[in-house]
Parts: sequence; structure tokens; C-alpha cells
Amino acid sequence: MPFRSPYPDVSVPNITLPELLFRDLEEHREKPALIDAASGRTLTYGALHLSSQRFAAALARRGFAKGDRLAILAPNLPEYAVAVQGTMLAGGIVTTLNPLYTETEIEHQLHDSGARFLVTVPPLLDKARSPAAHANIERIVCFGQAQDCESYDDYIAGQSDPPHVTIDPAQDVAAMLYSSGTTGLPKGVMLTHRNLVAALLQSESLFSSGPARSLLILPMFHIFGFHVITHFDVLHRGTIVTMPRFDMEHFLQTIERFRIQRVCLVPPIVLGLVKSPLVDNYDLSSLELIFSGAAPLDTGLAAACEKRLGCAVRQGYGLTETSPPVCGHPLRGDVVRHGSVGPLCPNTEAMLMNLSTGEEAAPGEDGELWVRGPQVMKGYYNNPAATRDTIQPGGWLRTGDIARLDDLGWLSIVDRAKELIKYKGLQVAPAELEALLLTHPLIADAAVIGIPDEEAGEVPKAFVVLREELSPDAIIQFVAERVAPYKKIRRIEILDQIPKSPSGKILRRVLKARTGQDSPHHP
Repeated sequence: MPFRSPYPDVSVPNITLPELLFRDLEEHREKPALIDAASGRTLTYGALHLSSQRFAAALARRGFAKGDRLAILAPNLPEYAVAVQGTMLAGGIVTTLNPLYTETEIEHQLHDSGARFLVTVPPLLDKARSPAAHANIERIVCFGQAQDCESYDDYIAGQSDPPHVTIDPAQDVAAMLYSSGTTGLPKGVMLTHRNLVAALLQSESLFSSGPARSLLILPMFHIFGFHVITHFDVLHRGTIVTMPRFDMEHFLQTIERFRIQRVCLVPPIVLGLVKSPLVDNYDLSSLELIFSGAAPLDTGLAAACEKRLGCAVRQGYGLTETSPPVCGHPLRGDVVRHGSVGPLCPNTEAMLMNLSTGEEAAPGEDGELWVRGPQVMKGYYNNPAATRDTIQPGGWLRTGDIARLDDLGWLSIVDRAKELIKYKGLQVAPAELEALLLTHPLIADAAVIGIPDEEAGEVPKAFVVLREELSPDAIIQFVAERVAPYKKIRRIEILDQIPKSPSGKILRRVLKARTGQDSPHHP
């Protein structure tokens, strides 16, 4: 049987995302909404609203209409939020791109999304011009001044009356962020206004503790930075300090300088806070909460971070396809279970499904997590086959993640279904071995994949980053002493850095493609 959130459902109004974010704004107009960490450049709530209206009006004057797509290729900066809200006020759809993309990757997303306009920054303009031309982008707008490019400043200098457009929040798409889903190449995830509004209100009952000073270091092109941080903090009239890229020392300086209270991170940064000697050089006493997402956070790592920094460490779970909240540690209450991702958000149902039988998992059995709720995407853009594979009859979304349910109704994510290693028919979870490797004092980072083996089908191979010299045999022995025999690591490769996405996920496909020198096969 499906299980539900322990929290009462919240009411989801039939309004657009900008209507939700900008309602009851009057008393907050002079409060800083977004601050650029490097320059101190500040957007108040009044300026954010007015600039968004002017941006929408400028788009309309240039022929941008309801349903058109605007792409953003830029690092984190306050004006990013203006382009997002302005596009939605104009009835358009925002699609966001990773600034680290190659020209080929930029062209693919511009073409696949059907974007008409592109917003970028001068340093990325040369890389963007050729893909934009091949994808038939009609206008390029720059945050800043650049030759042969329209200026963002001109867009927000004109009239402030946005066009009148009729939007159906339940059907009309507001954002199209790209995700690989459970398998395959990146696909456009269509998130309606209702999806995004619901996600904020569902999160509110779990995570809201009033307005705070937050640091936005996670990329705004990713659902975590785009919605979980930016829109959630704007809704609660917090102040968001933006950083364009992660650098540990600058990150720590910014927390100290702005007296940051809350920060959302991914596990690799949490690991850095535990192990980096730089932490001792800065006053981080203002920090009240670190919220981790995008990848599993090990129990020991969460506890070690709490001990070192003296602040709460919590984690949650979600997907781009769920706008993204599915569950998370509540900020209120005495129960904390590190290693778990918490109970389901309000209005959310879930099932655990047996991978072999396709039926519901037996009580106490791990299974693929299926979820249903108002935050679940409309589907993948121009990809009905992938949509059918992911959204099952009855509105159930297959997450592709293996989960476990505890006695409190809290979930733990065991691993990705597609990343499970099959050793002689037995399942080995890479995340479990990675967490174990990170407990070794000489290992700074680690990743585990399955590699083909004639006898076993697959065997676990570990890629490790070392703090000091350590032999492959010593690493293999360390793990073998702590796991069942079928989980033993059979090969080791030493790297300078584990390849990861900007959201902190290990790029296993990069590791699988490597042909580097590794240790001999250990039986």
C-alpha cells in the first residue's frame, strides 16, 4: 500500500509563481533580497519586483509571447532572478544552462528547448555566439555591456507595465530545466507554475524558520539553487548572498563577512568543511543550519560537521522532476536521524517497488521509490516515450532511486537503481562503499563503480583521492575488514580529483570511460 506524508496537506492556490513570490510585498520593498558577494551590489525586494516587470515589458516589446522560451547561460548573480521572474511575468518559459557546458552542449539545449532569446554574461559571449546562431536564437541579451549584444540594463530601463497574459497555472509551463532522469541524455523537465508553487508551500511546513541571511553557492541553473534556495528565500523575505563559483576560502570569508545564517550545500562541500584547515581561520558562529541535498550525506560526515561548526546539519531529497522536494529533515522537532532524508513532504505519497518483480516491495524490503504529488512534473519536453517510462499510470513518478523506510516513516536513499553493482547476482551499493572509504583518515574523496568481470558479472572498483600516500592493497584490506565478502573492492585507481557535476553528483559515466592504470584484480 502507498504511504503518505505524516503532515497534513497544504492548500495550493491556483496562482502563478510570480504572483506567489510578489504578493504582500509592500512592507519589504526596502529590504535587501539579493546581494552579490564580490561587489556588494544589492537588489532590494522593490527593485527585484520592478525590474522583473520591466524585463517582462521589454520582452513583450520585442515580440516575446506566451509559451516562448528564454535561455539563461550565466553564473550566480542577483540579476539572474530578475530574468527568471521577468520571463514568467511575460508568460514565457525559462530554461537554464550550465556555464561550463561546451559549445556542442549549449547548442543541443538551445535547439532542443526551442529557445528564442538567450541571456548571458560577457565572459561567456564568445562561447555562446556560434551555438546561438546554429540554434536560431533571435536575440542575445547580456548582463553587462558587450559589442553586438543587447544590454540587460536597457531592458530594465523602460516602462514597467508587463504584458497581460492569461496563464493556467496547472497546465502552463514556467520552467524547463534539464535532467538525465533515471537514464539517458538530458531531457527538458517541464515544470508548471502549479508544480513550483506547490513545491514551495510543501517545503514551507518542513523547512521554514522565518527570514534568514542565506548564501547561494549552488548553481542557479540547477533545481536546488534555482528553486529550493532562491525562490524559497524570496518567498520568506530572506536575504540571499550570491557567489558565482565555489572557492573554499572565499566561501568562508563570505559567511564571516555577511554573518550568514543558513547555507544549502552538497556533500563534497560538507566534507571540505570537516577536513579543511582553512575553517579554523574564520568566524562561522553565525551559521545556524547547513542543509545538504543532491547526493546522500553520510551519517558520520553530518555528525562531524555539526561537531566542528556547532550548527545543525540536515538533509533532504528530491529531483528536478519533482520541483524538487520529496522529503526532508524537519527543522522543528527533536528527532534527527542522520543518514536518513526524513519524512515525505505534505501532499506526497510514495511506494517502494521490487526491482525484480515490478510489484510493491515487501514490508522491510528496499525498493525503487515511486512518488506522487502536485510537485511532479508535467513531463519531458518533446519526449513522450521518456515521459511514459518515468510517469506511470496513476501519476506515479519512478525516481530510479533505491530507498528504505524506517519505523518512523523516514526514508533513506540506499543508491541509484542504475548504479547498483551486481556481483554474482548480489546487489552492491556504491554509496555504501564510498561512505566507508571516506572514514579512512588518509582518503580525501572516493567514488565506486562496477566494472565488467567474466566470472562475477561485475566487481566494485574504487577511485580515491589521497591526503597522504596509501597503497591500493591497504585500501582494499581496509574495506574488506568492514563489509561482507561480496561487497569487497577488487580494484583501485588513484586520482587527483573525483569528477562531479556542479550539484555534487559523481560523474560515474566519466569514471567508466577511463582507461587509467589501476591495481591488479583482487579475488
